[in-house]
Amino acid sequence: MSVLLALSLDWIFGEPPTWLHPVVAMGRYLKWAGNGLTKRAPSRAFFAGTVAWLLGACTVVTLALLAVQGLARLPWWARVPLLAVLLKPMFAFRMLLREVMAVETALERSLEDGRARLAFIVSRDVSKLSAAEVRESALESVSENLSDSLVAPLFWFVVAGLPGAALYRYSNTADAMWGYRGEWEWAGKWAARCDDVLNFIPARLTGAGLLLLGARKAKNTTSLVREAAKTPSPNSGWPMAALAIALGVRLGKPGVYVLNPEGHAPEASDVKAGLRRATVTGWAFGILFSLVVAWLWEVQHG
Repeated sequence: MSVLLALSLDWIFGEPPTWLHPVVAMGRYLKWAGNGLTKRAPSRAFFAGTVAWLLGACTVVTLALLAVQGLARLPWWARVPLLAVLLKPMFAFRMLLREVMAVETALERSLEDGRARLAFIVSRDVSKLSAAEVRESALESVSENLSDSLVAPLFWFVVAGLPGAALYRYSNTADAMWGYRGEWEWAGKWAARCDDVLNFIPARLTGAGLLLLGARKAKNTTSLVREAAKTPSPNSGWPMAALAIALGVRLGKPGVYVLNPEGHAPEASDVKAGLRRATVTGWAFGILFSLVVAWLWEVQHG
């Protein structure tokens, strides 16, 4: 029940204010802890980055455990909504869909507006992207972040409760800030590997959901396995390839990979169809995970 209530809170109210958002606090810690890490020798940078990550993770998990212990003393009618309020900041479903739709809306005004809006949600250089490439990036963002921003935190909530969801959100935030090659190669290596491990199952679940759920029929899973392997990331290729196959479009990053190369260049209708598919998939997983949590509770409490 808490999962569906948290999803409803997200759908109706969106994100909590910045000053109250726990992910913002995680980011502030990671920014502070990351100061000077990249200036160390590789072995020392790796050690310091690992220790800094672990200290933050222990803090996040401890706070979540304390919150759960406090909730356990309350009657169920108070515990369920309060747990939903604490779970909500661990994912961002509505914001993801709205940000991607905002890219398409801006692109329909002009290519420059579309590029500028896309820059809010991707890290790549957008200055020379065509309209089709802007849409490719937008569709990649909605598919990959459906896993990172919704399915994965809810999956880890099912596995390990609020501490599991909080640990995942912290790990994903650390990867977004530290998990890069170049100067962060060693200092951020532990953060990047932990994020890979925690996303392994959710990314594949998301890919399966995007491929199988929706109005359009998609190709078989053999295509998904083949296409997903093309990306450098062990996980992001799954939801991106699934959406590309399901929509019949081509997605890619110039000079790095092309997913579903026989597909057509994305059009405005494909972005809207992709958002509808992501919406259906997100709610389907929310309902599924809610049922699993209810079943686990019934098993534990008889």
